[in-house]
Amino acid sequence: MSFHNNPHTFHIPVMGLGYTIDSPIKVAHYGISSVISLVDDISMEKMREFYCKKFNLPFQSIPTKTEDHRAKRITAYLDTVQEIVMHKFEELKNSIAHTEEEVQKYIDMLPDMSEIKQKFNQMVNTDQMKQKLTDWLHENLVAGEIDVNIMSKLDRDRYENGEKLPSVYSDAQSALRGFALSSLSSSIVLSAGMNPRLYSYLEEFDDFFPNAEMELKKKVILKVSDYRSALIQGRFLAKKGIWVSEYRVESGLNCGGHAFATDGFLMGPVLEEFKNNREQLIVAVHDIYVKALAEKGKPVPAEPFLMKITAQGGVGSNTEHEFLLNYYQLDSIGWGTPFLLVPEASTVDEQTLEVLCKAKEEDLYLSEISPLGVLFNNVRGNGMDLKKEAQNKEGKYGFPCTKKYLALFPVFSEEGTCTASKEYQKKKIQELKEQNLNQMEFDKELHKITDKACLCNGLTASTLMAHGLDTKMEGTAVSICPGPNLAYFSGTYSLKKMVDHIYGRTNVMERTDRPNLFVKELKMYIDYLGNKIEETVKPVSDKQRKHFETFQDNLNKGVDYYKDLFQKYKAQLEDSTSKNNLLQDLEKLKLELANLKAKLV
Repeated sequence: MSFHNNPHTFHIPVMGLGYTIDSPIKVAHYGISSVISLVDDISMEKMREFYCKKFNLPFQSIPTKTEDHRAKRITAYLDTVQEIVMHKFEELKNSIAHTEEEVQKYIDMLPDMSEIKQKFNQMVNTDQMKQKLTDWLHENLVAGEIDVNIMSKLDRDRYENGEKLPSVYSDAQSALRGFALSSLSSSIVLSAGMNPRLYSYLEEFDDFFPNAEMELKKKVILKVSDYRSALIQGRFLAKKGIWVSEYRVESGLNCGGHAFATDGFLMGPVLEEFKNNREQLIVAVHDIYVKALAEKGKPVPAEPFLMKITAQGGVGSNTEHEFLLNYYQLDSIGWGTPFLLVPEASTVDEQTLEVLCKAKEEDLYLSEISPLGVLFNNVRGNGMDLKKEAQNKEGKYGFPCTKKYLALFPVFSEEGTCTASKEYQKKKIQELKEQNLNQMEFDKELHKITDKACLCNGLTASTLMAHGLDTKMEGTAVSICPGPNLAYFSGTYSLKKMVDHIYGRTNVMERTDRPNLFVKELKMYIDYLGNKIEETVKPVSDKQRKHFETFQDNLNKGVDYYKDLFQKYKAQLEDSTSKNNLLQDLEKLKLELANLKAKLV
């Protein structure tokens, strides 16, 4: 089947609800792929109006009273992004006729081994006719993918006049429909675990099935943190005639945004399992897929479609980038957090950019602020936390729940409540007061309730403010969720400079103490397990002990795996820009892990 032959070996993953909402408009014409979050149709509608004005496109608003407004807004926004990207891409390809600047930027950013880059430089150097070069560019340059993301957990049912609407109007299914009915030919990234009703809904749209030319107009990418869940989900979808075109392996803890910790399964061993079982995974899923397609009377491919394996989470140097690609035979590496510091690629307001540039290790931490009850990467000094702390001091708890995307808990209301909302926190605090706890216990429980932040508004306010758009609904308090990698990047960068850093043509990191990504993730897991053991009420139950011991065993297996890997590939893994000694770092962490055992006694 024809896949876009991606010219780059990296992609920009989804970041927050707003930070990559317009990234394709900024980077796709340079061949760079990025991912738009489909959570917030309210912000998409504002962004569509903004970009229609900017590019002189007709705009007609889609009010909330329109039937199926959420899906229609998403389709309209994605179609607008597609139109602008194609316009910019055509301009770039034609620009060689009058100015080479944009084409040169596209070519310069490509990896040095790129065939397109080598051929272009050869043609330019032989001074061939401009027209011939223009024709060649039209045939050979490709735009980056305009991919989209649905966090499967965010699938709130919708109500109208107190009546529950059919499930196709739920948040995730509406978002999927919005993408499916758009003119895009790209992928939907499904993240945060399996949602059977959402996965089943994919069957309703022809674009996810092969056409007569054996092409998939719309493809599915699954974000996973281990091989087993990839196999389970891949088979589930194959039974419905849906092919997973890419498994996007993300570190459980060493990433931005929500962090879904595994039971101690580390990124290196997980990627090794994918590498060793890749062919087996393709065959196992293909057989089920072909049978399902035949039963549905759809075109059946003779050969398995391409299946990509990619990885992301904590990558920060060219040494790591190259090692992941070459040793694990990956198709692309996700670079997220560093691109928050590239205004040409993501959209962050100036005040928040300043917070990001100054952030050190101690400012970046895994927090409990997400209303989803999942760990969330946070940075100290962000606007939303400052606002929350000031409110809490005054005894004004919680936030107005204006968008309700995270109002998922059926407590106090059948329609769902958000744990960061005023309504929820007021009732929870009342319940807490009735428990007659001592002051210390009361304060601890009160903090748990009031630590939640409004992410619906916090994760979009920054982007809207950066474009000078109305934030009456969102307010101006900003939430942002960089990974711990941010500590080693301390300025803003041009797009070309960051891409040159990825490909090893320059180094933007001034510090020399950045730990290797595998070592960093292992340290995070040891700290995470240590905290879990600390928090557990003693004596530890047999069930808890068994869980902790399994977790520890998995980490120990990871340590043994890394010891072997680091000894064999020391030269490829040790970074000339870092003073760290991998094997010494590993020995220190092995001791820390052994010390955790004593805490279980």
